[in-house]
Amino acid sequence: MNQIADNLLEVRDLHFSYGPHNVLNGINLTIPRGKIVAILGSSGCGKTTLLRHFGGQLRPSQGSVKFMGKVIHELDNDELYKLRLKMGMMFQVSGLFTDMTVFDNLAFPMREHTDLSEEMIRDLVLMKLHAVGLRNARDLKPGELSGGMERRVALARAIATDPALIIYDEPFAGLDPISLNTIANLIRRLNDALGVTSVVVTYDLSESLKIVDYVYFIHNGVVVAEGEASEMLNSDDPFVRQFVHAQPDGPVAFQYPCAPYAEELGLKG
Repeated sequence: MNQIADNLLEVRDLHFSYGPHNVLNGINLTIPRGKIVAILGSSGCGKTTLLRHFGGQLRPSQGSVKFMGKVIHELDNDELYKLRLKMGMMFQVSGLFTDMTVFDNLAFPMREHTDLSEEMIRDLVLMKLHAVGLRNARDLKPGELSGGMERRVALARAIATDPALIIYDEPFAGLDPISLNTIANLIRRLNDALGVTSVVVTYDLSESLKIVDYVYFIHNGVVVAEGEASEMLNSDDPFVRQFVHAQPDGPVAFQYPCAPYAEELGLKG
């Protein structure tokens, strides 16, 4: 296989703005098949906007996202719908249906997008729940789950239809250390066992660097650094160093861009 065939997803010179506010300013990145790639950056750097281009919810003002050899924004609705079936998503807030049981949450995409029998769906749902250690929680509703359990159910639903690409949007947010470590290890184990490709979008550095193969750092709408996870810990790049070591001073400013405080208060120097 050549290099192009080995890349499941390719982002080239991607630009996007919300009105006058530029969010993506020329993103370039590649997601190889079978790997776990982390996209890291501070809040508001454009990570979620980038994900919305992966799924075709947004159209770029310039550049492209290519998934499985197809440019996403060039597809018609039917083609886009079919392509999305090859993607699984673990949402930032889990996104489970609160009035459905755990079992029905996992069965829903199978019933919606396949012609499988209920007997087969039952076996597959139990298989996915067993993979995340929650087979006996199938009759519970999301409100009866702990935060960590809810994330594991969301992870099981993300792999319910055996997608080629699994996207994790802030999978570690709000979790206690034990649940966080459990979810991180599940992501790594399931990726290897299922032979899928995973994208982890997060600002949690410590856990993501333990499980990913490659890292992209985004700042001001562009990739400012990239490399294997092990390389990032000792990077000399100012942004990476600030992010890795949680330094208050560096390329990422605490204050949103604004006029000097004294000037806004009408004070003279």
